[in-house]
Formats: sequence, C-alpha cells, structure tokens
Amino acid sequence: MARKVLRDETGKRIHPYVPELCEQLRKGDCGRREFLRTATLLGVTAPVAYAMAGNILGEDSQAVPRAKAETPKPGGTLRSSMRVQRMDDPATYDWEEMSNQTRHILEYLTRTGSDNVTRPYLLESWEASDDLTTWTLKTREGIKWSNGDDLGADDVVANFERWIDPQTGSSNVGLFGGLAETVGDGKSLREGAVEKVDEHTVILNLSSPELEIPENLYNYPTAIVHRRFDEEGGDLSKNPVGTGPYSLAEFQVGERCKLVRRDGYWGDAPYLDEILYIDHGDDPIASISALASGQVDHVHEVDIQSIDLVENIPNAMLHEAVTAQTGVARMRVTEKPFDDLRVRQAIVACMDHAQLLDIAYRGRGSVGENHHVSPIHPEYFRLPAVKPDIERARSLLAEAGYKDGLRVKIDLGAADSWHLAVMQGFKEQLAPAGITLDLNLMPGATYWEVWDKTPFGFTSWTHRPLGVMVLNLAYKTGVPWNESSYANPDFDAALADASGTLDVTERRAKMEKVQAILQEDAVIAQPLWRAVFSATTDKVKGYAIHPTNYHQFQTVWLDS
Repeated sequence: MARKVLRDETGKRIHPYVPELCEQLRKGDCGRREFLRTATLLGVTAPVAYAMAGNILGEDSQAVPRAKAETPKPGGTLRSSMRVQRMDDPATYDWEEMSNQTRHILEYLTRTGSDNVTRPYLLESWEASDDLTTWTLKTREGIKWSNGDDLGADDVVANFERWIDPQTGSSNVGLFGGLAETVGDGKSLREGAVEKVDEHTVILNLSSPELEIPENLYNYPTAIVHRRFDEEGGDLSKNPVGTGPYSLAEFQVGERCKLVRRDGYWGDAPYLDEILYIDHGDDPIASISALASGQVDHVHEVDIQSIDLVENIPNAMLHEAVTAQTGVARMRVTEKPFDDLRVRQAIVACMDHAQLLDIAYRGRGSVGENHHVSPIHPEYFRLPAVKPDIERARSLLAEAGYKDGLRVKIDLGAADSWHLAVMQGFKEQLAPAGITLDLNLMPGATYWEVWDKTPFGFTSWTHRPLGVMVLNLAYKTGVPWNESSYANPDFDAALADASGTLDVTERRAKMEKVQAILQEDAVIAQPLWRAVFSATTDKVKGYAIHPTNYHQFQTVWLDS
C-alpha cells in the first residue's frame, strides 16, 4: 500500500513514524526522553523535537534550560588534568581520553549532547527509510580540512571502509555490522553497502534494520579522518589534519598535549585560545592537588574516594553525571573453568549488588543486573530483581565437579580504586560458597594489554546512550571487543531484532529476551552502574560534564 509522504514547513520529508510517536507521548506510552531521542534519530531537528514535546506535554519547549545571562570572554588557556595517551589511529582508540585529545582536531558526523539527544555535526542532515535499512547522510557544504581540502562524501565513504576493514582492527565493526559480510574468519565491507551519490551525499544500505545509526556515529572511535589518512602515514599525531577548531602544537604521551585555536574553522569559533592536557599519572590525588594549587583548571575524572577533597577546596566545583558507566567481572567462556555454564552461574549467584554499590561507590549509582543494559537506557526492560543465592551456587559447583570448592584468579587494573574495593567485597561474598577469589592487581597499562585475553578480568566500560550499542560492541559473536568470547546465535538474533524495531513499546518488550539470555548465560557479574565526577575551578564557565566524559569545550570560557 502506498503511504503518503509527510513533509515539514521547509519541505523536508518527515519519517512516517513521527506522528505515531507524538501520539505515544500524548498517551503516556513513551516518556519525554525517549520521544526526543527517537524523533531526532528519525531526522527531526532537536529544536523542533523539543518544541513538539513541549506542545504535547504543555511544558517549556526550550532545548537549553534558561540560565542567568553571562557574557563569555574569549581567550585564555584551559589546563586540564587528564592522562595523555596515544594519538595515532582514532578508529582503534580504546579510551575516551584518547578521543578527548583528538576531538578538538577531528570531528564527528553527529554529536550526542549531555541531554542524550543526537544532532547533526559534520552532517547537515540524515534521513532513514521507512524500514530503517537505508540511511541517507548529507554532509555540510563549505567545510574545509585544515590542509585546505573540502570535506565531502569521499571522506565519509573512506572512513566507513576503514572501520569495516579487518586490517584496521576497529571496534566500530560491531556497530555497523549491517554493512559487513563475513569473509573467512573476519568481516569485510559488503559490496554496495556504502554508496556515494554526489559530492555531499552518501547512502548506507544495511542488511538489517537499525535505528541507532546516528548515535553510533558519535561513538568515540568514529572521529572522521581525512580520506588520505592511510596514504599519509595513518598517525594523527604526526600528521594532524582535521576539520576541528584546534591544531596540535605539542604532544608527548604520558606528559602533555597542547592544542591551539586555528584560523579558518568552518563553525562558530571557540572562546578558548588553547587547551592544555597535563598528565598527572594514575594517582587521583595528584590531579586534585594540582587543582587545589592552581596548576590546572579542570580535572577530567574525580575518583569516588576523592570527592570530599574537591568539596573542601575553596573555589572548586564538583560536577556529577548519572551514567551507564560500569565495570564487569567477565569470564572468558572458551577457557576452563568458565567454559562450564554451571561454574559461571555459581560465581554470579554469589554477588550481592546492593552491598557492593555501597562498599565501592558510596551508593552513588544503581545496582547492576548482569546484562549490561542500564535503567537509564531508553530500551531497558526491568527483569525480576537479582538476589544472591549461596545455596544455589554450592549446588551448581557440585554438579560441575567442584564439590570441594573452586579457586580462581581475577586480573584487574590498579588505576581506579573502586575496582579493587568492589572485587575485595566480591571476594568475601564468594567465600561462603567455597569459591576462593585471588585478586591479581596490575598496573593500569598492563591490564589493558591483556583485558581481552585473560580468562577472568574486571573491565571498565564507558557510557553509551543505548544498551544495544554496548551489546553490539561487547557481546555479539565475533566482534573485536567481545572480551568474553561469547557466541550465542539466539542472543545475536534477539539483539538484531530489538535493534531494528522502531516502535518504542515493542522494542522495550523485545529487550526482555535480550537481557534475559545474557543474564542466564552468566557471562558477567556486574556489580553496579556508577555516577561519574569531574571538577573545575569556579572561573571555568559554560562547562557541563558529559555522561561519557567527552570534552565538549567549544562553549567553555574562562572568567579570569
């Protein structure tokens, strides 16, 4: 049956699901946050989506909350305490610190704000087909790279090709699996999957429907590099060509990264003249001391044990974000004893999540449920509460042949003190079931050399706006960041089904199966979801902490 094409006042096509989405908001079948997220993913601009929600709910439709007017002052250097890490190939980044160094030089096709709404960035717009299998991306005209070249469709195509190319080794293949095909033991770009239409238009032809494409384009390893990136060395630190407002002036891993504002930027010029990242190492107290002594203006992340120190520093401000950041005690299901489901279920059955949240994180967050989908994720389905069951754990161990107990070792990094605190608490919870947990505390850098290989490890995972994003990155069969080697066709199929479902209520219902499978397969013991903290002096204005701790500094200024 032919369907009438809906258009807004400018003549732009409106996705046919938007009127139904409005009706769901009006009836209360979806919340304001989910309405805004879905409407913008379907191509409605953020101001229009906020206005629609305001009209339906009778609320203030302002996209940005009103605040006391202040006049920004251009100039100055923002000094930030943050680990300075490698800056070679953004497609292979595995820490948000790497992307924060880079995101002032390179930019993204889209941008997800602290309000969880995704907006066009290097893209002027995007449009999804009715069935979500075809996405039309249009880049802005007039954007120039710092070397004078024009940004266009060739750059977009080249980046998708790099992300899917197994030689690149990018985790992005987990997010864009609908563009790939299996070749041998790896993935390659499917012929016709990424199509250049004209100098500013690219079409993505997916093998299965996906709603979250615009959000995936703001995952931190998706920064857009120049189309000749590989030809010119494949190392951003040595050839820092970008579309962003800053140029790289100084760079030394483990020491400092200095960025200076450049002329000729296509967008609104930032207020800051310079951004200087200073590496104070893994000791959180060193960063706090630097803030207190006036050596820095901003601390990228404040450890949970240090928030009291910040609150006692005159003229310091603590910033907090509710997030889907977490840590998981994950078992590699291909290695003994974790190849036995009963062993994994026994270990998971001992975890008292609420107790660990209090012990390790002062209750600042929420309890985990062992399926890596957070209550703040819009597609989250509430399963029955997870409760510790020591008797069940003992019975499962006996069935698996460990009636006299089991001894296992977990590797974890020393960079975050809460990792050790939560695993010390878990060690005590396992003991009554006859499970002895040995903690192998490693330097942070050393742990990240083995995080995807060790049989049992505690790994931190950053916030993503969607649960399906992290599930596609971490648990789908064969993806690079599948640290547990988990492979379950039923899970893959259920995840694909939920990812391609447009209806809000139906998608959430389908997530019940996704979450339940992962929970039952006991791949992870996930203690908590954590709040994240950063700190600034009170002279830093226009700053808001992002739930993924991404640095969006273009509206930040200094009141000296």
